[in-house]
Amino acid sequence: MSDTTAGRLPGLPVTFRPGRTRAVLLTAGVALFVVITLIALLLEQLGPGERISFVFTAALLAGVLFLLARPKVVADETGVTVVNIVSRRRLEWAEILQVNLRPGDPWVFLDLSDGTSLPALGIQPGIARQRAVADARALRALTEARSTAGPEAPRS
Repeated sequence: MSDTTAGRLPGLPVTFRPGRTRAVLLTAGVALFVVITLIALLLEQLGPGERISFVFTAALLAGVLFLLARPKVVADETGVTVVNIVSRRRLEWAEILQVNLRPGDPWVFLDLSDGTSLPALGIQPGIARQRAVADARALRALTEARSTAGPEAPRS
């Protein structure tokens, strides 16, 4: 993501996602699937049904890890798409009042114009805190620039 400390906004579209966490989860999911499948194939006393259940269980566990790696926040000219573990929500820039990442928060929260708050799991300080803070600042700067520009502002 581009650095906003010099007053520059990141170019749109931009995708924010927890890269290290995602890499760990995807690697663990593939490794888990391969190891359990190999165990099922190498254990000679297992019947075909038991082997299939091992592979099915491995696929189920890997699928859960892949779902946990899914979160992202995509900002484009017209708004923001928040993709969480099992949900996706599209927001117009004007709907986002504030972008919050307070000390101790597990991820960014978006305060919305309807009075609710939406967690954005795509920016989380778990493994890479500095990256998450920079991403939250970039999204905050984009939100402030886009929501105050109004609908008649020229688009770049």
